Amino acid sequence: MPIGLLVLWIAAAAVAAAQEPLSAPTLLEQGGVLNNRPTPSGPTPRTREGKPDLSGIWNPDRHFIYDISSALKPGDTLPLQPWAAELTKKRLSKDDPEANCLPTGVPRMAPYPWKIVETPTLIVFLFEGNIHSYRQVFLDGRSHPADLDPTWYGDSIGHWDGDTLVVDSTGFNDKFWFDFAAHPHTEKLHITERYRRPDLGHLESEVTIDDPGAYTRPFTLYGHFPLQTNTEIMEYICNENNQDVAHIVGKDSRK
Repeated sequence: MPIGLLVLWIAAAAVAAAQEPLSAPTLLEQGGVLNNRPTPSGPTPRTREGKPDLSGIWNPDRHFIYDISSALKPGDTLPLQPWAAELTKKRLSKDDPEANCLPTGVPRMAPYPWKIVETPTLIVFLFEGNIHSYRQVFLDGRSHPADLDPTWYGDSIGHWDGDTLVVDSTGFNDKFWFDFAAHPHTEKLHITERYRRPDLGHLESEVTIDDPGAYTRPFTLYGHFPLQTNTEIMEYICNENNQDVAHIVGKDSRK
């Protein structure tokens, strides 16, 4: 991914942060990345229907970028099947679909902001990077189609459980990696996400991964996303200036 664009984004965030009279800034808030901007405080905003309004621009959680094992509860490990563990070790970063400007899939994130747009019947996730793409979560009571063509983001339907948005997704292809660490999955993947906004400045998620093709049991990841204010996601076309791949050597070991 273009490093120059990332540097410009960080600089812009720093300038905007200096103009905001909000609560004390944090350099790294829980799992958040590049978050040296103040996080606003206040009560959970709500829609006219009384549901929590998840709308906003959110910082990604680094645990969903580098290595999803970091998003497990302390002491837990990924229940990889032997073939999946071996494949994870063999994969090289230059072959990462995300590094080659392909979609991140679910629940992986790129190290750029993302935006939620909420309506009563549809929630849309807009991603600034890596390919400026989107996900749709349908809240109109529909079921998953009977015969899904496997895709990068799958098919997502949702409902409210009290103040928690529950998103059920299936119909994934097996092309994307879960993270920089190269954890795999199969087309048997089924994901359940639970999103909560406990206050104005924070979004939380629980993501349960169920893939009997690559893992011995389901497991749950935990995410934390601080709100960004006085900013907007920007156009980022990875394919336009992707100079990274030719310089990538070995395997990314960050967590």
